[in-house]
Order: sequence, then C-alpha cells, then structure tokens
Amino acid sequence: MTTTPKDLPVVVIGAGPAGLAAAAHLTERGLDPLVLEAGPAAAGAVREWAHVRLFSTWGELVDPAAEKLLSPTGWTRPDTAAYPSGGDWVRQYLQPLADILGERVRLGARVTGISRTGRDRIVDADRDQQPFVLHIAHADGHEERVLARAVIDASGTWATPGPAGASGLPALGEKAAADRITYRAPDLKDPAERARYAGRRTAVIGSGASAFTALASLADLAKSDDGTGTKGVWVLRRGISGSTFGGGSADQLPARGALGLAAKAAVDEGHADAVTGFRTEAIERDPDRRLVLVGEDGRRLDPVDEVIVLTGFRPDLGFLEELRLGLDERLQAPTGLAPLIDPNQHSCGTVYPHGHRELSHPETGVYLVGMKSYGRAPTFLAMTGSEQVRSVAAALAGDLEAADRVELTLPETGVCGGAGLFDDPSATQSDAGGCCSTPEPALVQLGVAVPAAAAAADEAPAGGCFGS
Repeated sequence: MTTTPKDLPVVVIGAGPAGLAAAAHLTERGLDPLVLEAGPAAAGAVREWAHVRLFSTWGELVDPAAEKLLSPTGWTRPDTAAYPSGGDWVRQYLQPLADILGERVRLGARVTGISRTGRDRIVDADRDQQPFVLHIAHADGHEERVLARAVIDASGTWATPGPAGASGLPALGEKAAADRITYRAPDLKDPAERARYAGRRTAVIGSGASAFTALASLADLAKSDDGTGTKGVWVLRRGISGSTFGGGSADQLPARGALGLAAKAAVDEGHADAVTGFRTEAIERDPDRRLVLVGEDGRRLDPVDEVIVLTGFRPDLGFLEELRLGLDERLQAPTGLAPLIDPNQHSCGTVYPHGHRELSHPETGVYLVGMKSYGRAPTFLAMTGSEQVRSVAAALAGDLEAADRVELTLPETGVCGGAGLFDDPSATQSDAGGCCSTPEPALVQLGVAVPAAAAAADEAPAGGCFGS
C-alpha cells in the first residue's frame, strides 16, 4: 500500500450533532471530511426523539464553525434563548448543515469494522504509518473499503440502551417481554403511542432526565380527558433524597431543573408511585399477561401493563475491536476523560472542558467524541461535543496551540450526591458529603401537553440534550 495518509480524508462516523460539527471544523481547517451515516437521513438518532424538548437553548446548540458554513446560504440562527425540540434541531439546523456539506455526507453507510491497512490489532511494525481502513455495509447490500488518515467516531450511544436488569444484564424474561417494553420516552402526542399508555399502569425504570420526561408525560396524560386511569410506577434503585429530582433552582440550566421538579410533581400529585431500593432481577407475566417486576430481594411489584426502561446508554465498541483503544474499565470512556466524568468520584459541580489530549488513544489518529466519548457516564451536553471536535480538528491540522486552548464553560448541575448515594436505598441528602447544597424543590403544576414548567419560559424542555 503506497497511499499517503495525509492525502486521505478524515472519516467521521455518524451524522449527528457532534459528527456534523466535526465535519464543519475539519472543513474550516482545510481538511477533507467524509461523514458516514448508517441511517437514511442525517441526525437519525435525534429524529427518533424529535418530540422531546431539549433543556439547552439554541445558543448552546449551534456550533460556531457550522454557523460559518451556514450563514452564506442565508441561514439565520434561531432565537438563542428558545428551547428547541429534537425535531426543531433537525429541521432548523442539523439537516441544513448536512445539506451544505453535500457529498461529504454519505447516508446508508454503516461502519462494520476499522483497522490499519495490513495490520491487525497485534502487529506493531510501521503501524502508525499505515492508513486506517474502514469496512462499510451500504443500505443496498453492497460492501466497501474506505481508507482514512484519521477516524472520529461520533456514532453516539442511542442504539445501545441499558437494560432493566440492575446487574447491567437484561433481567430474566426481559427479552421475552419485549412486546410490552420500550427503551425510549414515549411520544404521547402520537395517537398510537397515546393509546398504548392511556388508562394503563406503566412502570418507569430509571432516575435521569429521560425518566423525568416519561413521568411528566404520563402525568399529563392522566390529567387529560382520554387518559383517565393512567398511572405511573417509578422504579428506583436508590431512595428518594433532596438530589433525586436534580438541581431544581440551583441548576444553571433552568429547564433541566424544572424537568426534575415536574417529575416530583407527578409523584406528589399521585400520578406516579415511587418504589425505592428496587433492583430488577426478573420480569414475569401474570395469568392476564401483564408484567410483574421481581427484585433481587424477592419483592414482587403489582402487575403493570407496560414498562419504560430508561437506565442510560452504553457505547457500541464491536466495530472498533481491531484498534488499540485506551478505555476506562468502568465507564468505557477514554482513560484521560474518565476521571473527569466518573459518577463514582464526582458528587456535584461540572465537568472540566477537555479536548484532544483527554480523548486520545494508544492508536494515534482515533478519537471517540460526542456522547460516545462519555461511555456509560450520563452527564453529556451537546456543547461539550462542539468543544471536543473543535480541539480534535485543530490537533489533526497540526495547530496544537488552538487544540489545547479551553474555549468552553459548562453550567453547574446544582446536584449533590455521587455513586455512594446511587445504590443505597436508605441514603439521604446529608449522605452526599456536601460540596454544595440543593434547595428543597418547589412543586410545579403540570399543564396539559407541557411536560415541564419553567419560570422563564412558556414551554419548558422535557428531555435531555444529546450528542449523537
């Protein structure tokens, strides 16, 4: 093989927010990006949660390099203080960005493996001098090899949600009950989805923003004319403390705080019952084919009609197995980044801005960015992805001064309580060790079809801010 790596494109895996931003930064740096998207359209994952409103504003969701590409086309940035839904994000920003990148974005191109040309994982000789080779399966069935000078994996984690089982493995019977289980916050404006949950008893497993979204949505449904009898059962592995519902008014992302308060309102108003200290071991069916959750301690919950599992996401590392990655054994995040985001270590505050050095691996020229870079950590924000790809693009262009420069300040969560609180059903707010204090959340009223109320906005976000 005589191809010079510097003559080859930088391949970006995934045409989501982080991947498209990476392509914009590479283009600005004079590098040639090739974005490979497995789905039939750009931002495929975001399209699947188009109904969810983000808790970041437009001002935090538009990458500066992307804006420079878009502005000459007559594109204008939406109101920086407004909160878009996932669908708004796609229509008003991500799809126009993919359009301007044109042929540099290939759709229906799923990466199935990456290695170095002529070198498997074992071989050392001249390894760093060899181009990367990517195997691609196209939507029409044919396969292709693509060579690259570097690889930026921004494929996200959306396709690999966590299971209901508390051990990290699917609960016994979970797969057999797949017809009654979903791993996404439902869109209750969709008639079919609405009919699925209206008047029924639904278990929501999880404790993050997605679980808050589902609880608030079910509470809205319960209050509506067609939702009489709708009931949520919130299944938590820990107890309820002052930090359970997030940062409330202490959260520097106000809508994220309001979302937690909406979940609290769902419980306080009786639209959802909280079951604490419950670690799911099995999912069984009763004689009426309803689902019964069984805990590791032998407890059996009353039957439910549906289960919504929102226990986080994990990275798909299968197609990267021929590369030499340095990943934390717990989070599956790059070893340089993991200490900054590890929920076992951090009780409150924010994540330090980071770039190419924290994202690098023993295999030079490979970077995991966006939500995938966080592995199993749950605290990713879209603006983090923009800073990551800015730094990586600068490093690939040889501008280490810019690559090492910090150009981002992330908002504080206002949430106390680390992993010690996570699995302890008896833990209370004081157990967190107290690096900050969380005010007692105030009750908020849930308006019809508005999942969460925010003091500064007529319509508040109902979900997380993902990078895909």
